[in-house]
Amino acid sequence: MSQGLRIAVADDEKNMREYLRELLPRLGHQVIVAEGGRQLVELCRVASPDLVITDIRMSDLDGLEAAAQINRERPVPVVLVSAYHDAELRDRAVENHILAYLVKPVKQADLETAISPALLRFRHFQTLSQEAADLRQALEDRKLVERAKGIVMTRLEVGEGEAFRRLRKLSSEESRKLVEVARDILAAEEVFRALDRDRQATGVRQGPGKGRRVHDQPEPSTAGPEHTEDKQEDEYPLD
Repeated sequence: MSQGLRIAVADDEKNMREYLRELLPRLGHQVIVAEGGRQLVELCRVASPDLVITDIRMSDLDGLEAAAQINRERPVPVVLVSAYHDAELRDRAVENHILAYLVKPVKQADLETAISPALLRFRHFQTLSQEAADLRQALEDRKLVERAKGIVMTRLEVGEGEAFRRLRKLSSEESRKLVEVARDILAAEEVFRALDRDRQATGVRQGPGKGRRVHDQPEPSTAGPEHTEDKQEDEYPLD
């Protein structure tokens, strides 16, 4: 039996709330009680329970929707309690990752056999979820490193193996993760590309030859008319 849990309970029937308020401490758990779905959501936001036990059909917000809202903010195992043995409700419970489903009237043995397996399944799901998240992150990191490696290959004109060796060397020298070095390289590449675009745009605005220095321009001729005539005589000598 799981000991020392903080359990949030919600039911719009007073008799059921009181029953759970008295029963759960006998099983070694602390109990916090809500009278409806909305209050349950707020209670979980403040108290961060280890487990939620909630009725399904409540007037303000049903237990399934309350459980969904709670788990969007913070994952917590949920045990549903209902007076209805309804296939549609069971299907909704599965879709919303509910870990146990009890039909009223609920007995002490029902709760004891539901709580521990629910916690174990929840921890198992959390482990799988974390492993999946770690795998996704590893794939994303690998993509960043591959992009950074391509930049090093292009900028330094080296092969793939040498580019990767340089990345690892830099990572080791700075005692940083390889993906952190890769992010810096990608950020630097964005800066270089922006500078290249700015340089190209400046060249287009100036137009061809606009960037020439003044002293490169040919000096205007200062020759007068007499000089012109002399030049023409030299070019066309008379007999």
